[in-house]
Amino acid sequence: MPVAPPPPSDRPRALACAAVAALAAWLAGCASGPAPRSGPVATPPSAPGAPRDGRDGPGLDPPPDLHKVPDAEPRLETARSGGPNKPYEVLGQAYEPVTGDPVIVERGLASWYGRKFHGRPTASGELYNMYAMTGAHKTMPIPSYARVRNPANGREVVVRINDRGPFHRDRIVDLSYTAALKLGVLNGVAPVEIERITHEAIRTGSWRRPEDALMVAAAPVPVSPPVAPPVAPPSPAAAAVIAPPTDARAPGAPAAAAASPVETTPAATPAARGFWLQLGAFRQREGALELQRQVQQQVDWLAPLLAVFGERSVHRLQAGPYASRDEAQQAIDRLRGVLQLLPLIVERR
Repeated sequence: MPVAPPPPSDRPRALACAAVAALAAWLAGCASGPAPRSGPVATPPSAPGAPRDGRDGPGLDPPPDLHKVPDAEPRLETARSGGPNKPYEVLGQAYEPVTGDPVIVERGLASWYGRKFHGRPTASGELYNMYAMTGAHKTMPIPSYARVRNPANGREVVVRINDRGPFHRDRIVDLSYTAALKLGVLNGVAPVEIERITHEAIRTGSWRRPEDALMVAAAPVPVSPPVAPPVAPPSPAAAAVIAPPTDARAPGAPAAAAASPVETTPAATPAARGFWLQLGAFRQREGALELQRQVQQQVDWLAPLLAVFGERSVHRLQAGPYASRDEAQQAIDRLRGVLQLLPLIVERR
């Protein structure tokens, strides 16, 4: 009796089904494709705060009182070579970050980025926090600090630049959600002015607005014993910069209870040569004069040496001159326990 042939194997049918499924998946991937990005490079959507629909926008439950979040506090940070500071290319456009400590002032449009990138790495490697005071710039050294101003309402914020972007030709800065909220630009792109805060401005404290500097000058200071006068008396040229006190009392009138603070004359007279201690720099002369009054009340022996010099758009409060850098440094050492300021030695020739 002939033997019946074995039934056909099911293996070819399974292989055919698998091939069809793989082809369908490949076609679906080609149809969707990667969406173009104008912000930082994204990581997989497992990062906290990432929206499932891929859209950007405000957080679902933002913390309260974000308008009270303090601005970034500039401090000296070294921008390492390479990494986020090496030349790069995005969307066919080449960018070369600036090196050193450049002065950068720009006017253009600002945008902001939020929950789509919240918790994901920035160009610096730090995780993006949409509720912190940060920003992205195409070419500023990372890290940098920058002041951003909205000319429409006069608001200003200070942010820490730790990311790259925005990659649109007419935009100059991408702000965090909180920075955009405080600046009043959450409704969309808006014209702004941005100025990088240099290391020199951080060292001297000149980046602060007059009201900020007054807060530092008015801080409580420890009680210290009387300090001897400086080693070097002011030269005749320096005395010409300082207005001498006047006594307008009528004959026989009682003396005033306290002497009025010494105020400098406008700096039309050139500063004397020598070494000066710079205590602060301000855009408004009133700020320099107010800091001068604060210092006079706290350090009486330094009062006759104070002078305000107007140079371009900056008004500097300085004390001096001293004959040598060592004598100027000795004066700084005397001031360490008295003033909550770190003077900068400036040589005038």
